[in-house]
Amino acid sequence: MAGDLAEAAKKQGIKYFLIGFTDLFGTMRAKLVPAAAIADMQKAGAGFAGFAINFDMTPAHPDMFAMADGETLQVLPWKPEVGWVAADLLMEGKPIEQSPRHILKRVRQKAAKLGYRMMTGVECEYFLVTRDGQAIADADDRQDKPCYDQSALMRRYEVVAEICDGMGKLGWGPYQNDHEDANGQFEMNWHYSECLTTADRHAFFKFMVKSIAEKHGQRATFMPKPFANLTGSGCHAHVSLWSADGKRNLFADGKGELGLSRLAYQFLGGVLHHADALVAFTNPTVNSYKRINAPVTRSGATWAPNTITYAGNNRTHMVRIPEPGRFELRLPDGAANPYLMQAAILLAGLDGIEHARDPGKRLDIDMYSEGDKVRARRLPLNLLDALRNLEKSKLFRDGFGTEVIASYAKLRMADWQNYMRHLSEWERANTLDV
Repeated sequence: MAGDLAEAAKKQGIKYFLIGFTDLFGTMRAKLVPAAAIADMQKAGAGFAGFAINFDMTPAHPDMFAMADGETLQVLPWKPEVGWVAADLLMEGKPIEQSPRHILKRVRQKAAKLGYRMMTGVECEYFLVTRDGQAIADADDRQDKPCYDQSALMRRYEVVAEICDGMGKLGWGPYQNDHEDANGQFEMNWHYSECLTTADRHAFFKFMVKSIAEKHGQRATFMPKPFANLTGSGCHAHVSLWSADGKRNLFADGKGELGLSRLAYQFLGGVLHHADALVAFTNPTVNSYKRINAPVTRSGATWAPNTITYAGNNRTHMVRIPEPGRFELRLPDGAANPYLMQAAILLAGLDGIEHARDPGKRLDIDMYSEGDKVRARRLPLNLLDALRNLEKSKLFRDGFGTEVIASYAKLRMADWQNYMRHLSEWERANTLDV
C-alpha cells in the first residue's frame, strides 16, 4: 500500500521514524517512533501538547495528534536508519485550523476547484557560522565581494556536497550550489514542484542543512540578517500557475509581455496589492526588517527589496521576471514558515485573478540608485507595522480564518514586545545624555 510506513521500514531498513510538523513560527517539531510501533502510530497519530509549542493554545486544550503522511517519507541521507514524514494535525478528530500545513492544503483546495495548481521553487540561503553563532565558520572568507568565490565554496565542500548528495538521493533534482553574496553564506537549488511538495521539502531542507552542519562541527543559520554589515539571507520563491493536471503552464504566453500571460499579471497584481500584509508571513521576525531596510552592505548592495515594485530581469525589485512563464518573488527570507509562505502567496495571487488586479507598469530602473525618483509603495519598516497590516487584511482573515490570523498576530506581537523590552548598546550610546 502506498504510504505504508511499516512496509517501508521492512524494505528500506528504517529503524525509527520522525513524525514531524512545523508550528506557527516554522520551528520543526517531532516525535521519534520505533519502526515496531509505526503501524499503530500511523493509524492513531502521535500525541502532542499544543501549549508547549508555538500554537495559540492553553494547557487545558486536549491532545493534538500528528497523523503521518506516508507519501512524504524522506530517509535521512546522513542517518539512513531514520525516516522523516510530514504530519497533519488533528484535535478531537478535526484538523487544527492554525496548523500551517493544513492552511496550505485548504488554499490549495481552493485553487484546485478553480482549475489551478501552483508550482514553486525556493532559493534557501543560509550562513555557516561557528557553534556559538558569533562569527562565520570560515575565517579565511574575507573578500568584500565573495559571491561565487570558488575557493571559499570549496573550503566548505564537505558540508555542501553532503547536503547536495542528500537531495540527490531523495530525488529532489538538485542542480547547483554556490557561495552567496555574504561571507560564509551559501545557496543550494533543487527542482521546482507542486507547492505542497516544495513546502515539505523546504521544511526538511532546513532540518537537513542544520544537521549536516552540526555533524561537521559548524552551525547553519537561516536567520535573515545575522551580521549587520553583510547581505542577509533571502528565500526567493519562483512562482507559476499550471492547469489542474499539471500539464500546462498557465503563466506562459509567447505573445505576452516578457512571456507572461494575462492570468500571470493578474496573479502578480494580487501579490503586489496585498504585499504590505503578505510580508507578515514572508518576513515574520523582528530581524527580518533589518534585511529589508538595511543600509548598503559590505558587498555594495543588500539584494533585498524595500519597495512594492516589479521589473523584468532586474534584482533590485520585489518581483523579478527572469524568463517567460514564471516570476521570482524576492521578498521572503530564511525565517519564513515554509507552509505559510506558500499559502500566503497563493491566496494573494488567487485574489488577483478573481478581481483582475492590474500590477501596473513595470519599473525598469535600478531601485537602489533611482528609487527615490519614483513614487512607489514601500514595504513595512518593522514587524509591528506588518502585523497591523495583517490584522486589517480582509483577504487573510477570510482565507486563513479570523482566529488563525488573531492567533498568529498575537504570538508574533509577543515577539515584538519582548524585543522592545530589550535595551541595546546603541540606545545607551545615543540617548544616555538626553
